[in-house]
Amino acid sequence: MKRILTALLLLISAPYIYAQDINKIISRTYVDKLIKTLSSDDMQGRATFSPGIDKAASFIEAEFKQIGLKPLPGETSFRQSFERQGKALFNVAGMIPGKSKAKEIVVFSAHYDHIGIVKGDAQDSIANGADDDASGTTAVIALAKYYKALNNNERTLIFVAFTAEEIGGFGSKHFSGKLNPDHVVAMFNIEMIGKDSKFGKNAAFITGFDKSDFGKILQKNLKGTEFTFHPDPYPKQNLFYRSDNATLAALGVPAHTISTDQIDTDQFYHTVKDEYETLDVENILSTIKAIARSAVSIIKGQDTPTRIPRLIE
Repeated sequence: MKRILTALLLLISAPYIYAQDINKIISRTYVDKLIKTLSSDDMQGRATFSPGIDKAASFIEAEFKQIGLKPLPGETSFRQSFERQGKALFNVAGMIPGKSKAKEIVVFSAHYDHIGIVKGDAQDSIANGADDDASGTTAVIALAKYYKALNNNERTLIFVAFTAEEIGGFGSKHFSGKLNPDHVVAMFNIEMIGKDSKFGKNAAFITGFDKSDFGKILQKNLKGTEFTFHPDPYPKQNLFYRSDNATLAALGVPAHTISTDQIDTDQFYHTVKDEYETLDVENILSTIKAIARSAVSIIKGQDTPTRIPRLIE
């Protein structure tokens, strides 16, 4: 009887323990450090081919190393290098190998490039890209830290910061070409989570919501919490095919982008005013934690999202 009561007490207290763990691992202080660094003037707006993006890549590499990620198979470092027009480009990617289902892959991604130095005003010419997409890159790093601490992923987890999204999505195209899409179970692409969504606080939208049951699985795992996921409210913007999820989605992977941006009214998008001071860090925190919780059954191998009809054979 004593053992049964102990087991029941552990079961009842599990959500509380889980919440305590996530709040400790994904803290406001940690998220602040990441996003302030990535969106600092020192990064010069992280334009592709610039010294600033090299600094950003080095910072992400250092975080991945400290967390304890491993380079991808065939890579000797966290930089996944390739060339475009004779110039060097590099994604930054690390992984946590899976246990019982290591061949099955779950990807968490964001792009870390932005548009660099632009024509601004008399005081500022650096397009810092705090929301676009230092917020998403921060989420990827924080999620890597969280899942590495949990150490209970049955599937292999890949965390990747893409380059060159702003000039044609070349980073995600290179990355996708290195994977067998049939092995990729799901892709959580995170793009601009720095402000309240159209649906208010504790809410985000998922592009291509109706193309698989990815969103339904995520929402099921958030039962009992305040956070909700919604279908993309901006279908005319064609966002599903405008971010780094698009290449893998075209290959049949349930690859979706999670965002909170009110793209139809966002006055800071691609301007010098997209800075840390314009962000709602609590919104970033709540979204990262919601993704962390909502992905659990997928990374444990308990749920497998339905495939998206292939556009590319």
